[in-house]
Amino acid sequence: MAETHWEVNATPDQVYAVLADGWTYSDWVVGSAHIRSVDPNWPATGASLHHKVGPWPVSIRDRSEVLRMDRPHRLVLRARVWPLGEASVQITITETGPARSRITMREEFAAGPLRRLKTLLNDVALHWRNRESLRRLGDLAERRTRAAAGPPPLD
Repeated sequence: MAETHWEVNATPDQVYAVLADGWTYSDWVVGSAHIRSVDPNWPATGASLHHKVGPWPVSIRDRSEVLRMDRPHRLVLRARVWPLGEASVQITITETGPARSRITMREEFAAGPLRRLKTLLNDVALHWRNRESLRRLGDLAERRTRAAAGPPPLD
């Protein structure tokens, strides 16, 4: 299992607001090429977002489903990329200070051929990918936080 952490200057609610917007996933999930549709009740348990993963012309169309949602602290997904398999992804958000949070992503292959490739090398690759994904997620949350605060006062 790959476990990755990232610190951001945003509250858990502000980070979760990005997770709750299914249309942003291709902006922060490394490897996601396009979000095709998002269920209207996203991120409720059972809701799905339909995505394309990988570069054209070999991109794969599939979906990710919410297995559990505890707003604003946890989102558990089943990320499908068949015929390669599927992964279990858990994102937790912990407040670490005023307007500061720690995002943790745990991912492991749960089914399909990728599950059989479970190796240290695979975990290292997932860790690198998820670190970049969390950096992007953090950037989106921080940017939204700054935008909500409005422009700085003029001197």
